[in-house]
Amino acid sequence: MSREYAKAVGARLRAIRIQQGLSLQGVEQKSRGRWKTAAVGSYERGDRMISVHQLSELAGFYGVPVSALLPSEDQLPPRERRPRTVLNLEKLSEAPPDTSALVRRWVAQIQRQRDDYAGHVLSIRDGDVRALALLHDTTPQEFAERLRNWGVLETSFPEESEEPPE
Repeated sequence: MSREYAKAVGARLRAIRIQQGLSLQGVEQKSRGRWKTAAVGSYERGDRMISVHQLSELAGFYGVPVSALLPSEDQLPPRERRPRTVLNLEKLSEAPPDTSALVRRWVAQIQRQRDDYAGHVLSIRDGDVRALALLHDTTPQEFAERLRNWGVLETSFPEESEEPPE
C-alpha cells in the first residue's frame, strides 16, 4: 500500500469514527483496549499501514462494511506514472553472443515462468537490472548502458490504463 493510499484510507477511518461521535480515546474505551488510541491515530494519519485483517476487524467494530473504509477513486491522489523498463528481445538476439549469453538465459527463464514465448519485448523491474549487473560484475548504470549500446534496453511510460510496474 502506498503512503498516499494509506492517507486516503486514514481519512476514511477518521470520517467514520467522527460520524459515530467517537474520539480516539472513546474508540479505545469502547473496544475495551482492543483498539489503542496511538494505533488508530497512526492509521488515520497514514503513518502506519493497516493490514486487510485489521481493516476488516475495525470495520466490524464500527459496524460498517469494509468498503466504507476504503477511499473512492476520486479521493485518491493521482497515480505517479513511472517509466517502464523493457528489453527488446529481437535486439537481444542480435547482441554479441559471448557477452549476452547470461542475459539470454535469464530472459528464457523469465519467459518460462511467465509462460510467454511469443513476446518481442520483456518488461523488467529495476531490481532485475541490479541483479543482472551484479552477475556481470558491474554497476547497474554501466550494465544499463551496455544494454542500450546493444539496442536492447527501452524505457517507456505506461498507458493510462496500465498498472505501474512493481
